[in-house]
Amino acid sequence: MPPHATALLAFDGSRIDGSLFTSVTDFARDTRWLNAPVALATNLGLGFLAVFMLMGWWKARRRDDAAMARALAAPVSVLTAFAVAEVVKRLVAEARPCRSLPQDYFVSACPAPGDYAFPSGHATVAVATAAALFLLDRRLAALAAVFTLWEGFTRVYVGDHYPHDVLGSLLIATPVALASSLLLARMASPLITRLRVGGALRPLLIAHAARTATAR
Repeated sequence: MPPHATALLAFDGSRIDGSLFTSVTDFARDTRWLNAPVALATNLGLGFLAVFMLMGWWKARRRDDAAMARALAAPVSVLTAFAVAEVVKRLVAEARPCRSLPQDYFVSACPAPGDYAFPSGHATVAVATAAALFLLDRRLAALAAVFTLWEGFTRVYVGDHYPHDVLGSLLIATPVALASSLLLARMASPLITRLRVGGALRPLLIAHAARTATAR
């Protein structure tokens, strides 16, 4: 099917909250001096979330086996949530705002017609990270939640997504990330216990102080 035909068949999400989207992109048009920093930050935000997961793993090295299992399950649960969101994205087939509202102001270039909008992939990763960290470390989860709010706003600001695309990411990624984290951690916990007792991976799974306390 030609690209232009795909665009015509795609769902028009502007009928849901197009006016709110336009209000945000009008703000982007009026704050052009912020365009480049926000466009950079919307991608860098995911890097900070990855750092939070690394911090969670590092702290889990001093905690029990269940905590380490949740730390290792976190990135897998994020990938799971992203995969589910991609399936939903193909099923809904919502056209990007730049195709439904071409008269609006856009910071980002318009993606290809087959690159759909609902739900937001960036927001999905951010929400799933915060949800997975909630099971591991509440302070890191709170920090991730702040970055998630920022990520959601920037996705609309640059014109890549409608507000409901971000909300959809929240509704999809939260239960998927929580359920997959709990399931994966439960499945991995016996293996983590064995690997922490001995083996080449032990230093990655348990801190020196924890090893000493275990030996005593």
